[in-house]
Amino acid sequence: MNAAGKTARIVAAMIFTMALAALSPPVFAQGRKGGGGATGPTPEEVMQQKQRAEEAKAAKAAMDKIPDSKEKYNPWKIER
Repeated sequence: MNAAGKTARIVAAMIFTMALAALSPPVFAQGRKGGGGATGPTPEEVMQQKQRAEEAKAAKAAMDKIPDSKEKYNPWKIER
């Protein structure tokens, strides 16, 4: 091989290595996201889940307090 061929191979290998290094951190970041995996959820995620469950329970209780309508809703009632 001549000197130009060796230089071209080295440059191609460096570009490949830089591209691989540039794409690696986002891949690892995506692997950690998602709440748990093999290590289980973090304490913050557990607290958030409990808070969401409490909010859903409170919302359901509030909806149960609303009385049912005795008559069918008629949007044109005022116009007649």
